[in-house]
Amino acid sequence: MIKNNKWLFVGLSFVFVVLLGAIYYIYRQHQEIAGLEQQFDIQKEELETEYSQLAVQYEGYGKMNIKNDSLLELWENEKMKVQRLLEELHTVKSTNSTRISQLKKELATLRTIMKGYIVQIDSLNALNAQLTQENVEVKQRYSEASQTVNQLSKEKRELSDKVNLASQLNATNIVVAGLDKRGKSVVKISKLVQLSVTFKIARNITASTGEKIVYIRIVKPDNDVLTKNRMDLFKYENKDINYSCRRLFEFTGEECDLVLYWKIEEYLSPGDYRADIFVDGNMIGQKSFKLDK
Repeated sequence: MIKNNKWLFVGLSFVFVVLLGAIYYIYRQHQEIAGLEQQFDIQKEELETEYSQLAVQYEGYGKMNIKNDSLLELWENEKMKVQRLLEELHTVKSTNSTRISQLKKELATLRTIMKGYIVQIDSLNALNAQLTQENVEVKQRYSEASQTVNQLSKEKRELSDKVNLASQLNATNIVVAGLDKRGKSVVKISKLVQLSVTFKIARNITASTGEKIVYIRIVKPDNDVLTKNRMDLFKYENKDINYSCRRLFEFTGEECDLVLYWKIEEYLSPGDYRADIFVDGNMIGQKSFKLDK
């Protein structure tokens, strides 16, 4: 019985030793595989870095230096190819050594192509620089001539503006009065039957003469305009705007007196009002007035 137990112990010891050896072997295998995977990851990361650097070179150099459309198109095609391969490299497994190796060869080819393009680009740029230098004097003379023309045009516009400003009419001595039914001046709204706007058109020998129309806009405290019909419009600053009343008059270049009336047929609220006067598409005068309850 003791002898049998001895052999059983020996057998179990042997099995234990074998198991330890197997475990150690498996552990070593895992360590080696982990080491290889780490190397593959490092190689892939280095290749991604090189592709990224090449993509940056394609992006930066092309925008700054290529002026030829045909060469730019070829350059852009290669740039897109680098970007596609970089995107593929992001997705390919690091253990796929075959594809990694192919992508590494592609990288070398793309670098060679880039160098060839750069030689062509530098040659074209050198030629363009020479032509540009030869045209500097011509461009400078053209620039000086353009500045002279621009200055003359500016002076002409300023002179034209001064003439236009001088030719505009001007309303002076503007008086806005509220009138009762007897024609007497009042300020209480309850007694008003009409408003009168009296003013002078100043003498102006530079303005055009002949028949003209004067428009008046009476603006209420809420900034709305008194008008009998919303279709009563005239042109001002390229817009059609309402007027309250208008009158045809003859301008001879000399001072003239005018008066226009607004018949009150609507409710007027107390507050600050304003009368704007227009002739020939220009506002020539303005007068504020107040109406009380």
